[in-house]
Amino acid sequence: MENWNNKAKRLLKSELIKRGITNSDLALLLNRKGIEETKASIDSKISRGSFSASFFLQCLSVIGCNKITIEDYQTNYLLVAEPETIYEKTTNEK
Repeated sequence: MENWNNKAKRLLKSELIKRGITNSDLALLLNRKGIEETKASIDSKISRGSFSASFFLQCLSVIGCNKITIEDYQTNYLLVAEPETIYEKTTNEK
């Protein structure tokens, strides 16, 4: 089973890296919007990967991320579950 916390963590980290924003920068941006976070609290949340959807959206908002792409994980599961074997039809002769 996929670890969705890790996926959320990687997505947030990748958006920060794309923009050259450190966790210290993120804390400053959040504080400017009245959201009290420290670098240490952000480090901890991102390290664990277990943060709230609210925190995730707040972070994306303050860094200027208006659109994210989320993979279609269900399709990936189906591809893994379905074999690519081609079966030949046989006729039952009696």
